[in-house]
Amino acid sequence: MSDHIEEKIKNYRTAPFDARFPNTNQTRNCYQNYLDFHRCNKALTAREQDAAPCDWYQRVYKSLCPISWVQKWDEQLEAGNFPGKI
Repeated sequence: MSDHIEEKIKNYRTAPFDARFPNTNQTRNCYQNYLDFHRCNKALTAREQDAAPCDWYQRVYKSLCPISWVQKWDEQLEAGNFPGKI
């Protein structure tokens, strides 16, 4: 992973502005970053590449999403009944 990406992840504090989600309600932003994290991990792992760049999405969704939502989604993923496409 490049030093630039590592530095960005290390200095991460809060989710940056995302033009796709300009409203104050960040529910869709939370969900999209959760999906992006798991899609990124799946894609890079399938290619046997380092999945560290995916950490960015995880940090964003963890700062935006209520813990109870993430726990529920993680349980659904494990049970094989998560409603999103990963």
